[in-house]
Amino acid sequence: MTYLLISLPFLVGAAGLWWARRHAYASQTKATAIVAAVLLTLTILFDNLMVAAGLMGYAAANNLGIYLGLIPVEDLFYAVFACLAVSALWPGRKP
Repeated sequence: MTYLLISLPFLVGAAGLWWARRHAYASQTKATAIVAAVLLTLTILFDNLMVAAGLMGYAAANNLGIYLGLIPVEDLFYAVFACLAVSALWPGRKP
């Protein structure tokens, strides 16, 4: 099974949850975008360092073949999921 097939149901669920609660608090979209930018940047940076150091690797048969440095693009899926799910479930009040 590929990383994409494993991650897709979680990403779709998180995106749906975020969409349903996108107005739970003021500036939720802006906050989500800022957190996503920071989280994705740090993930790309540190995961590339871990792969370069030999701490982890990825089976080529299980990914799409699109790489950001040394990491497959699928490695960012957990960061996107976390960003969407946490920002959707963050307690807030209506603007």
